[in-house]
Amino acid sequence: MAAAAGVSRSAVSFAFNNPQRISTATRERILAAAEALGYTPNTLGRMLQAGTTNSIGVLLPQRLAQILENPYYARFLMGAGQVCDREGYTLLLTPPLRDSVLKAIPYAAVDGFIVCGLEIDRGEVAELDRRQIPFVLIDSDRHEGAPHVEVDDRGGAREVARYLLELGHRRLAVLSIDPGPDVAERGYRGPLGRRLAGIADALAEAGLTMADVALAEVPVTRADGYRATRELMAGPRPPTAILGLSDVLAYGAVDALRELGIDVPGDVSVTGFDDLAESAWFRPRLTTVRQPIVTKGRMAADFLMSAIRGEDQHPHQMLGTALVIRDSATKPA
Repeated sequence: MAAAAGVSRSAVSFAFNNPQRISTATRERILAAAEALGYTPNTLGRMLQAGTTNSIGVLLPQRLAQILENPYYARFLMGAGQVCDREGYTLLLTPPLRDSVLKAIPYAAVDGFIVCGLEIDRGEVAELDRRQIPFVLIDSDRHEGAPHVEVDDRGGAREVARYLLELGHRRLAVLSIDPGPDVAERGYRGPLGRRLAGIADALAEAGLTMADVALAEVPVTRADGYRATRELMAGPRPPTAILGLSDVLAYGAVDALRELGIDVPGDVSVTGFDDLAESAWFRPRLTTVRQPIVTKGRMAADFLMSAIRGEDQHPHQMLGTALVIRDSATKPA
């Protein structure tokens, strides 16, 4: 490249990295030679050498196939992507490597991470602290050393459970997000723990406990919501209302009830949590808890940009939820 332009290697470097160090005529000659040769500079190498990549990573708790099956993440990434577009950054999805989120961290060439749904006492957070990589926690518990964005999971779940109880339902089933194998030792944590606590709050107001509720713990897929509902309806005391802790699980529940010839909401009421775009035109239109998913993604990316620039004051932000009453829940028959 330098020989083709008749200049030194340093001049080529200046042409792409510090054009003010050479004359305009020399830079134009180098760029013309580069175009003729089809040469492009190694942008990633230059960024790594400078200690920046202009990219942020989203550290994901599950494999990409599972993540992309859940429309929640499309909304969340839309919010984060809006900030990336504004700042001129790229967005790197970082799923577990060989089933280990911890192993994936060193392979992601990013300036910082949005960490989704990981418990703060696991090794990933400690590793990010050790490497001094800026990060923001989402759908987790608070960590005093990093920014954190959450929604009022407890309040939202309390509100939708209270609504079903006020309609007169007493045989409730909860389609819960799978808590993983450590739940027996650690208990329910993060957003799942808060949502179940909110349901327990509403039950207590009605003189009930979680022991009075059928609980099915499944992965967040429509197929698993369908399967779990089939099993619940085959039991000795089938529920008159099914409370899904995600809209996706609620969709699967309606699929199963429809196949069984059970009317929703005439025979069984169904509610969700998220208020995905599909919930407004799903049939029956889904009663659910709205959380500001796009806003959460945008705020997480904003906090991360501030942390990368050294401006972060470790903010903790809680976003509100709202019960959206539509057509999928009514009084028990």
